[in-house]
Amino acid sequence: MPYRAPLTELHFVLDHVAGFADVAATPRFAEASPETVTAILAEAGRLSEETLAPLNRVGDTHPARLDGDRVRTSPGFAEGYRAITAGGWVGMAASPAHGGMGLPMALTSCVNEMLGSACMALQMNPLMTQGQIEALEHHASDEIKALYIPRMISGDWCATMNLTEPQAGSDVGALRTKAEPLGDRTYAISGQKIYISWADNDFTENVCHLVLARLPDAVEGSRGISLFMVPKIIPDAAGKLGARNGVKVVSLEHKLGLNGSPTAVMQYERAKGWLIGAPHKGLAAMFTMMNNARLGVGVQGVSIAEAAFQQALAHAIERKQGRTPFGATAIIDHADVRRMLAEMKAETFAARAIALACAVAIDMGTATADPTWQARAALLTPIAKSYGTEVGNLVAQIGVQVQGGMGFIEDTGAAQFLRDVRVTTIYEGTNGIQAMDLVGRKMMDGGEAVFRLIDEIEAGAEAARGRWPDLATPVWNAAEALREGTDVLLAQGAEDRNAGAAPYLRAFARVLGGHFHLRAAMAAPARADLARVYIRRLMPDYAAALAQVQEGAAGLYALTPEVLQA
Repeated sequence: MPYRAPLTELHFVLDHVAGFADVAATPRFAEASPETVTAILAEAGRLSEETLAPLNRVGDTHPARLDGDRVRTSPGFAEGYRAITAGGWVGMAASPAHGGMGLPMALTSCVNEMLGSACMALQMNPLMTQGQIEALEHHASDEIKALYIPRMISGDWCATMNLTEPQAGSDVGALRTKAEPLGDRTYAISGQKIYISWADNDFTENVCHLVLARLPDAVEGSRGISLFMVPKIIPDAAGKLGARNGVKVVSLEHKLGLNGSPTAVMQYERAKGWLIGAPHKGLAAMFTMMNNARLGVGVQGVSIAEAAFQQALAHAIERKQGRTPFGATAIIDHADVRRMLAEMKAETFAARAIALACAVAIDMGTATADPTWQARAALLTPIAKSYGTEVGNLVAQIGVQVQGGMGFIEDTGAAQFLRDVRVTTIYEGTNGIQAMDLVGRKMMDGGEAVFRLIDEIEAGAEAARGRWPDLATPVWNAAEALREGTDVLLAQGAEDRNAGAAPYLRAFARVLGGHFHLRAAMAAPARADLARVYIRRLMPDYAAALAQVQEGAAGLYALTPEVLQA
């Protein structure tokens, strides 16, 4: 089935669930009028349906390949990339000072969802560039900003981030790449990086690598890391490209999925680089790009969930098999198939709502500089990333099940969704790391931001009791249980917290999903049946997750390697 952009759903979540009207009411984002939003979503939807979706299967069956030290991309990807850049989609959220549109992150996230549903492998390229643009806007010198950002927005240059090394994955502080000062405000960068998405291509003039490396006087660990701009081709002050830099692609990884997106091993041999931000403060600067990408990856999970659901639904409507209470009919009328489809749609709605609520909080923090909004954005980011990607994996897996034997056949594309989305729970910080971030750094305020959100959930449930008591009461009870679970977590030591971090995040996401489904039912009674599926069938998982939170770490560490090997 051809992909169809879910424009009605995106408008509904923006208008009635995520609170986008608050963003549009700020002076900073006053241009995001309903007319503008409608036009942008419609145009991005058309691009996704007509130009990008036909490339999805091509990228899987004709992967990017290495030709010498140059990457040759999948057929049609160059034209697809040019269509993305011609529409200005790369610079949607970028500052107008450098040629961007200055539009809200919530709107950018909607566009990214559609691009990702259509062809996630290609969408990875502009997603990386968007993150680097934000990092440069916050941390680079005016000279670097003026040179690089306009060319990234135009699509003439694209961007990557280089963190991981063979011995330094999530433990970024163990990296060994070196940066030697050359005495002219530039540095010689030497080392190897792995798992670099879109490290090269055959359709942009330049590739701009943000690279973490150590200066000679750096201390050990993460506090001794600096960040450098290392372009593939060195530009002069006017942007004219000159000599090839000392950076090259050594090899491309052979992956489970996402084959159209080249993932490279990179070698830096005294490559010229420019310091971004202060010396030894590179990780903080890189986190600006990573946080942007974390929301983006959560949205990628929603992207695949939406595409997989559409395909499964079409198959269930068309496939005739067996008899139901309605007679000989399509499999959608079998109770178990209807259950799977309902679960797919309910989960996708909840993940989309959480992601867009996170984006709205980012926008409100940007527009108002209000610490409360900024704390809300920080709190929701790991939840949006983790839950969005878990939902993407779950829905893609159910999609294969709905289609039965045909889902297991590569030709249908159902398996590709499952393979492509699998990496999203791993990259940009594994979901376990997201959970530990939630219960660690995001609770350094003593849980203030968490309790403020729980208060909102309970207030929403109270307001809904008169209309939907069978939905409001379970949401209120779940929020109160989450409050109690948070109290337990805050009283625990670090290892006990970490042991319960993933279940806690899962419980939090479940309660948030119920909250947003309840909002949807309050805004449109026709949404109540889907809300009922989520709140009464899926949301109760929170209780089992919170029970794990109370168990701490002792029982896990009792399972020694010897016990596990027995």
